[in-house]
Amino acid sequence: MQKLTIGYSPCPNDTFIFDAMVHHKIDTEGLEFGVLLADVEELNQKAFKEELDITKLSYHAFGFLTHHYRLMNSGSALGSGVGPLLISKQSIKPEKVNQLSIAIPGKYTTANFLLSIAFPNATNRIEMLFSDIEQAVLDGKVDAGLIIHENRFTYHQRGLHKIIDMGAFWEDKTKALIPLGGIVLRRKFDEALQFKLDRVLRRSIEFAFKNPKSCMNYVRTHAQEMDEEVMKKHIELYVNEFSIDLGVKGRYAVESLFNLAVKNRIIPEVHPQLFIQKEEK
Repeated sequence: MQKLTIGYSPCPNDTFIFDAMVHHKIDTEGLEFGVLLADVEELNQKAFKEELDITKLSYHAFGFLTHHYRLMNSGSALGSGVGPLLISKQSIKPEKVNQLSIAIPGKYTTANFLLSIAFPNATNRIEMLFSDIEQAVLDGKVDAGLIIHENRFTYHQRGLHKIIDMGAFWEDKTKALIPLGGIVLRRKFDEALQFKLDRVLRRSIEFAFKNPKSCMNYVRTHAQEMDEEVMKKHIELYVNEFSIDLGVKGRYAVESLFNLAVKNRIIPEVHPQLFIQKEEK
């Protein structure tokens, strides 16, 4: 047995994806996994220190780490209508965003990445845990908040207003899917191990789609008292065909994001081989 360290968030989409793999409900081809569950920004920071063999990573953070990690073909969160939202307590027009203090869920999150592309002059940003942002806006600690994950389903219930949907902004600008997060592995691994990990991860996601009830206890355990319906919506929104395989559209979305970010000097030049190669059958 070969044991590798793996990090992912406690959010329903991640626990749904990894359940079968880490609990050996599928053939892991002799691989064992030491699991770290952590907020995506904590995972980003660990990736900068190269502490994990395989990890969930914001595409923003990955933009700085392409020379150390490669993107797996499976496991990504991409889609349409799934982007972060910029919200406020009072109704505010997008033209006013540059003047606001904005709570962000971490410097290297894809949410902040998109904010930097849309509003490069909105520089008054305060980092905080994603789950604390709504309350900070309600308490008047910040003028606006950049929300992700399940908060996009619940913010309006607390009387908050949407300033702009960052995902819609991205889709209008590029006509590409929104790349939020991906699963990367250490570039140092040989090709045989890269292919094996890609196979196992894809197998885990396919198992979850075919046997959704099998993973729900694991999902529920880490869903932070989330309502059952919200939990299912979360999975439906972030786990889709592109999670099984990026494909041409998924790769185009990632490359579009990085090309624009390099052009705008948000990230450095990226490694020419971003993706794990497709295994020849």
